[in-house]
Amino acid sequence: MEESKFNFSEEESPKNKEQTVEQSKQDVKKDAQGLFASISKFLHELLDFRDDTDRQATIAAIKADIPFKGATAWILVCSIMVASIGLNADSTAVVIGAMLISPLMGPILGVGMSIAINDIDTLKKSLINLATMIVLSLLTAFLFFKFFPTADIMTNELFGRTKPDLRDVFIAFFGGLALIIARTKKGTIASVIFGVAIATALMPPLCTAGYGLAHHFDYFLGAMNLFVINTIFIALATFIVLKLLRFPMLKYANSKRRKRIAQLASLTAIIVMIWPTISFIDFYKESGYKNDYNNFIKTEVESNRELWFQNGALNSEIKKITLYFNGEIAEATEVDLKNEIKGYDKIKDFDLEIFGNKNRSFDKISEAYDRAIRDLDNKDNIIAGLQKQIEELEGNITNLNQQLESNNGSNGISFTSLSRDAKVRFKDLEYFGYSKMLNSRDFINIDTVSVISLKWNKNLPDSTRIKREKELKTWLTKELKQDSILLLK
Repeated sequence: MEESKFNFSEEESPKNKEQTVEQSKQDVKKDAQGLFASISKFLHELLDFRDDTDRQATIAAIKADIPFKGATAWILVCSIMVASIGLNADSTAVVIGAMLISPLMGPILGVGMSIAINDIDTLKKSLINLATMIVLSLLTAFLFFKFFPTADIMTNELFGRTKPDLRDVFIAFFGGLALIIARTKKGTIASVIFGVAIATALMPPLCTAGYGLAHHFDYFLGAMNLFVINTIFIALATFIVLKLLRFPMLKYANSKRRKRIAQLASLTAIIVMIWPTISFIDFYKESGYKNDYNNFIKTEVESNRELWFQNGALNSEIKKITLYFNGEIAEATEVDLKNEIKGYDKIKDFDLEIFGNKNRSFDKISEAYDRAIRDLDNKDNIIAGLQKQIEELEGNITNLNQQLESNNGSNGISFTSLSRDAKVRFKDLEYFGYSKMLNSRDFINIDTVSVISLKWNKNLPDSTRIKREKELKTWLTKELKQDSILLLK
């Protein structure tokens, strides 16, 4: 009997299959858990900076930067003056230099730290020094913009600090995070501190506020708004980081005093955060309105080539959008736009007001276009006639020049050619004149002499000029075929 090539006698039973599948699932699960644990460990080691924190040195360094007197006061005055000049001159580089030497950051970090560690004495000191710095900065900037000549000019650098938006909030908060993390690290990262000083831009808003006090009070309010936003969110970032790093709370012997101080610090933090929270919400809403408005204009208005869109205005306070068109807007188009705006979540409740210009309807524009084409044709005909007259005048001038040269010249010499060749050969020659002159040495016999008038470049050295004149005289002798040539300089 022939043996079968395939043997199915040892085929795996269904029960063994289930066990094998279950074992595979367990192995995969263990591998996934191991991978997740490895990734978590890697991220923890990458992002955790608690072990690299020097708590005592950080507190001491922040407290050392809080006092404001002596050299620090003069540094602040100088930085304010530099920033004011940079803003007035619209120079970004000068403004950045002023940010780097400004000592304003110390008291702000002191406010955030004192609230985080429940240090009411440091909080008082920080607030007093910060208020003193602000008053001195405003006074210095006010005096500069009030009495310095041309300091009343509103530049782009100044205007950019009068209207804060949502981006300024994020810049201040994340800049403050970078600053306090760099401060808590063993061995402060100076480059990070300089970068935060530039990014958060505490100095320019104060200078702009001084400009506002001197000239436009509305600008003062906008600039101080930006400064307060920067200040509060840098302090908030400091508070959050120090709490996450579990900086030790200041202990008081009297438990009632400790509790009262903790409550006072918490109340201060809550009160301080009310205004920036409201501002943040307003900025967020305003940004949403602007984004939806811009998308609506781009998608529904500008993309329609039949609409002669001129400009528009968004007023979020009264929830109104106004659109202006050059041509007449049909009622159906107006209804369609009002329906389309309902598809934009943030501005769907806004009142859409549309203004068309009936005097510039399509028929009027077509008529104006035809009239413009006719005017252009008439102008082309006039230009063609003037061009012909110019060509005739140029021909007459050429003929007159030739007649003049034939009357005054000799040996068939053309003055035009002679003067052109003289300029090509002698590039330092600025003026060239040629004429025939009668003269007499014995007052009986009359001779004819060629007179050449010259003017050289004033920067040409005397030695070179004498050499050039000899070369010119030799060349003219050959060209004019005359030995008697007189050079007048």
